[in-house]
Amino acid sequence: MAEKQLGVLKALDVAKTQLYHFTAIVIAGMGFFTDAYDLFCVSLVTKLLGRLYYFNPASEKPGSLPPHVAAAVNGVALCGTLAGQLFFGWLGDKLGRKKVYGITLIMMIVCSVASGLSFGNTAKGVMTTLCFFRFWLGFGIGGDYPLSATIMSEYANKKTRGAFIAAVFAMQGVGILAGGFVALAVSSIFDKKFPSPTYAQDRILSTPPQADYIWRIIVMFGALPAALTYYWRMKMPETARYTALVAKNIKKATQDMSKVLQVDIEVEERAEDPKLNYGLFSKEFLRRHGLHLLGTTSTWFLLDIAFYSQNLFQKDIFSAIGWIPKAATMNAIHEVFKIAKAQTLIALCSTVPGYWFTVAFIDIIGRFAIQLMGFFFMTVFMFAIAFPYNHWILPDNRIGFVIMYSLTFFFANFGPNATTFIVPAEIFPARLRSTCHGISAATGKAGAIVGAFGFLYAAQPQDKTKTDAGYPPGIGVKNSLIMLGVINFVGMLFTFLVPEPKGKSLEELSGEAEVDK
Repeated sequence: MAEKQLGVLKALDVAKTQLYHFTAIVIAGMGFFTDAYDLFCVSLVTKLLGRLYYFNPASEKPGSLPPHVAAAVNGVALCGTLAGQLFFGWLGDKLGRKKVYGITLIMMIVCSVASGLSFGNTAKGVMTTLCFFRFWLGFGIGGDYPLSATIMSEYANKKTRGAFIAAVFAMQGVGILAGGFVALAVSSIFDKKFPSPTYAQDRILSTPPQADYIWRIIVMFGALPAALTYYWRMKMPETARYTALVAKNIKKATQDMSKVLQVDIEVEERAEDPKLNYGLFSKEFLRRHGLHLLGTTSTWFLLDIAFYSQNLFQKDIFSAIGWIPKAATMNAIHEVFKIAKAQTLIALCSTVPGYWFTVAFIDIIGRFAIQLMGFFFMTVFMFAIAFPYNHWILPDNRIGFVIMYSLTFFFANFGPNATTFIVPAEIFPARLRSTCHGISAATGKAGAIVGAFGFLYAAQPQDKTKTDAGYPPGIGVKNSLIMLGVINFVGMLFTFLVPEPKGKSLEELSGEAEVDK
């Protein structure tokens, strides 16, 4: 029988929702805002980078990034994120959440600005430095995943903990929208100041030299909200659960939380239970949490394959529906505007509402039900798009196609995209919480890399003559979509390994203490 829960932790569990909860959501959420903004805004400017640095006057089409460069620009941040999740997740359990939290934010700010200042004017110079800084930007962003989730779960009360962690995660949606709005604003201003002909009218003048500033401004803007929250991040006290359960300083934890909660909490002293000191690679961890870790890693891995492969179809879908005209009929600045408009509309209609539905319902219907339902509907809609794919690509059926596509991503966010982030921050013991969240998130990012690159090649047509420049033939979009449907179905099965944390204390979930009902 484990010991009773500490008074200071009980006070946190039953605390009423108050101002400090919302302060914590904003402070932790701003990291996620920057994370989504930075990872997302590059997809808005890749076409512009192609026109600027890979321009070929003899070609009838504007310049575009060669496959290996496009893959590097998009993928290097994902690789950095994966490394950062593992490293900072481990460090957050070793040094404490707060110490590491400042480091990740500084990295994000510095690398955001530096990637906009990529040096040189040759294609190679700019792309190399851009990729270098985007890797380290990803590394900082990776640290933010385990730390933001852990800090929020350790600060929250047990009644609304799910909604609070989901609200931090929902800031991703706000970051995606901000990326779209900044791109729309910047491209509109440049369009007014430097009007230019379309590519078909004049190949050279269609990309004014000033357009080089557009992508730099868009990329650098992401540093601003993060910089604004740095001061508040440093003023936040270390979480009571880290101080009491990992650093073993119950007195300090009690003092910190008395200040935060503005109530008097009695200081308790207690002896350590040696049985609870098991490490990550011990038999005891395997017995207690082995299946849980398998559940959180596998579901996040499978979800991200499907979630990140959407980016492949996005531009094809927009072009197919006629939202984005043929590249030659636009100049460089108009193209940025049109892509940003299309992506912002999709985000407004399907991505963002999904996040807030999770916030509203997670503590009512629970994590397990939301994740199961999300995977189920993603499977249904993927198959509904895939099997009659040739029917959907006819011009008359475009609207139906967009609705099905939007619903898939609505159920990703009101579903496993949110819950795979929330649950690992709740079910593991305090001294391994940030590490286990980092491992789960990094496995997810490995899935993202599979999704973003595997499907980039897989979705190429089987006919050699129709593939994109530089790509070998693949299995085609239809078969790729069928595969994604199957992946979502498998994700649904692995969901059964994950316990339901709704309404329970963190200590009860991790087996660190007996909790009075």
